[in-house]
Amino acid sequence: MKLCYSPTSPYVRKVVVTAMETGAEADIERIPNNVWDPATEIAVTNPLGKVPALTTDDGTVLFDSPVICEYLDSLHDGEKLFPAAGPARWQALRRQALCDGVLDAAILRMLEGRLREEGMRSEKWTNRQAAAVGRALDALENEADSLADDLTIGHIAIGVTLGYLDFRYADENWRGDHPALADWYEDFAERPSMMATIPKDPS
Repeated sequence: MKLCYSPTSPYVRKVVVTAMETGAEADIERIPNNVWDPATEIAVTNPLGKVPALTTDDGTVLFDSPVICEYLDSLHDGEKLFPAAGPARWQALRRQALCDGVLDAAILRMLEGRLREEGMRSEKWTNRQAAAVGRALDALENEADSLADDLTIGHIAIGVTLGYLDFRYADENWRGDHPALADWYEDFAERPSMMATIPKDPS
């Protein structure tokens, strides 16, 4: 399998953490891509021009991260990260959707501040994205006590999302208003899969 990736993408990190947790990492060749480079060929693999995109051994191309993660989870016989049915499944999928939404908002906010010229930036837009992140963190704080259950894609999504906030918004103390979530993350971040995938800007 071949994974088109960027080292700073939290969606890619979610896929790689999933690959490590399911034992699929050794079967994946990573193909670096800079989606902002005009010369990139990522659109040949993914018409949306985004990472991650996974080419399976039979040539099927899968995107985006929820689909890739569920595919990787289907390849092993151990405890599934995507529960098969019932309340556990919907809870895991809801948590993943919530956290993907946080990432969407956090990335849009970052791009607004970094890529737009200063005179064209919208404070209303960035505040809207920040408010969405704040509400989602409040929701996760309210259910932090229930995060001690079996590992699912929901836990991975939460961990990757909080790691991204530390990476891109290190000056904003999300832990201050979310102590129970912070306590959970402190332990979760010590998982080998999380330690091995800590994001950092290319040197």
